[in-house]
Amino acid sequence: MTESDGRASAETVTADFWFDPVCPWAWLASRWLLEVERMRPVQARWHVMSLGVLNEGRDVSEGYARLLRDGWGPVRIAVAAEQRFGNEVLGPLYTALGTRIHQRKEPRSAETYRAALAEAGLPEELVEAADSAEYDQELRRSHHDGMRRVGYEVGTPVISVEGVSFFGPVVTPAPKGEAAARLWDGVRLVAGTDGFFELKRSRDREPVFEAG
Repeated sequence: MTESDGRASAETVTADFWFDPVCPWAWLASRWLLEVERMRPVQARWHVMSLGVLNEGRDVSEGYARLLRDGWGPVRIAVAAEQRFGNEVLGPLYTALGTRIHQRKEPRSAETYRAALAEAGLPEELVEAADSAEYDQELRRSHHDGMRRVGYEVGTPVISVEGVSFFGPVVTPAPKGEAAARLWDGVRLVAGTDGFFELKRSRDREPVFEAG
């Protein structure tokens, strides 16, 4: 039996993942989760959250406030796409957005968002959602669905596996191959440990991205 045969015969586990498109740490964790899909019987299911919603009313630095303002556009576009075309479009759209925003360092602009929509096979007219509150109720619903699982003192990413949810993993660079699989095995291990809440240390490096 080959490794791929073993993965196919095992029961597939769904990993729900909440992201804000502008968060670099969520982006790295999402690339890890896609790698896990190659190595283990796992299916990612994507959901949006909003750092803008999370930080409403909080005193933040001007630089972070600018990021939060910019972040409303892509997350609104993501919600609009999901509402019109279904949850399955979120993964390809997130990849198209994140590759441009994080790896290629393209500006968080309408032109960037149009290109991402086109790459994901979605109508470029969805870019209009960036400046509209039309989908904000659904955005907040999705945001709170993720955050209520882990508490509002953390951010993104949020991952939920077999009924247990965590903030994280926060990791850089995104693990590949068997290293990605081992991290996944560890996530499942702690998820299955009753009463486990957190392991944490201070970050000592900036996000490391692959070339886009």
